[in-house]
Amino acid sequence: MPSNLVSKVFVVAASFVVVAGGAFWLGTQRTAMAPSSATPPKGGAPAKSAPAVAVDAVRVQTTKLPTTISAVGSLRSNESVVLRPEVSGRVSEIGFQEGQPMKRGEFLLRLDASVQRADLAQAEANLALAYSRAERARDLHKKGFISSQALDEAESTYKVSKASAQVATARLSKLELRAPFDGFVGLRQVSVGDYVREGQDIVNLEKIDVLKVDFRVPEQFLKQLSVGQSLQISLDALPNVSVGGSILAINPLLDANGRAVVMRAGVRNADNRLRPGMFARIRLLSKETADTMVIPEQAIFAVGDEFFVYKLADDRAVRTKVEIGQRNTGVVEILSGLTKADTVVSAGQPKLRDGARVQLATLDGMRPETTASKGAPPPGGQTAPAK
Repeated sequence: MPSNLVSKVFVVAASFVVVAGGAFWLGTQRTAMAPSSATPPKGGAPAKSAPAVAVDAVRVQTTKLPTTISAVGSLRSNESVVLRPEVSGRVSEIGFQEGQPMKRGEFLLRLDASVQRADLAQAEANLALAYSRAERARDLHKKGFISSQALDEAESTYKVSKASAQVATARLSKLELRAPFDGFVGLRQVSVGDYVREGQDIVNLEKIDVLKVDFRVPEQFLKQLSVGQSLQISLDALPNVSVGGSILAINPLLDANGRAVVMRAGVRNADNRLRPGMFARIRLLSKETADTMVIPEQAIFAVGDEFFVYKLADDRAVRTKVEIGQRNTGVVEILSGLTKADTVVSAGQPKLRDGARVQLATLDGMRPETTASKGAPPPGGQTAPAK
């Protein structure tokens, strides 16, 4: 290829590169100088934000509620027994289903009774014979044919035979187990054909329509305690469930090791949700009262095992975790998470998220304009609109 042709090609390529580079630089400069579409022009209206959510709100109230004493314990059956046979024998019949309710006196289990029935039949035969001899001896004694000693021996023999028959009847009855009270049977430890010994565990029976819970509180609270005093019980096994109860008895003997008062409380269990052995947290309502923060029950919502409210701050709804105490006629005691100066959303929570803008529809049941006219400005810096 001639050298002058190569030079011409090189010059054309270099020119093309220079022109392309200049065009790219000019384009970037225009882009940098052009106003951004996301930035409003000078003097223009700002970009629109999310609209405020209309909600009802209430201020945290302060009221006098009984002071509470906290304790822990375990639920116990009102009556509990492990059924055991009083005699040895082989299981011939089982008359219950595990975990099912039983009525007092219902048949549970029977041991083989063939030997005991034979003993009873023999005792009854001897009793019948002794009775006949005693009757005959009385007739003969009246006629003077036998002595008083012979009459006494006949009557004594009759009494011994009668006692022997009663013993045989009692032995036969010991071969059956029956429910001593209404309750639920547990899991049986034997099967038909098993040979059980005297005192061997057969099955447990639990009366759970009323449950007991034993617990301890420090001795300094002794003057605030009395039989019949109310308490609230919450259970880890049943979140968000609180049941009421009362003190059944107070042990007159204090626990010297822990310097504590030992008490027993009772709680109704009509629906059988509660079970013996559950771990219980007890809140005992003492006789003394104290100023307590409360909010309406509908202001609280649960997330798992935790409780939250939406607190108002600078026209925003802030999701706040709270710890609740006792409940009383539509209000809930707040133990932590809020202050007396806070305001919380009482209606409209499903439309909110943490940090959402809010506008009050009502405050403490009134329109914000009415509240402001009484000298109490709405919370969060909001002002009543000019009329």
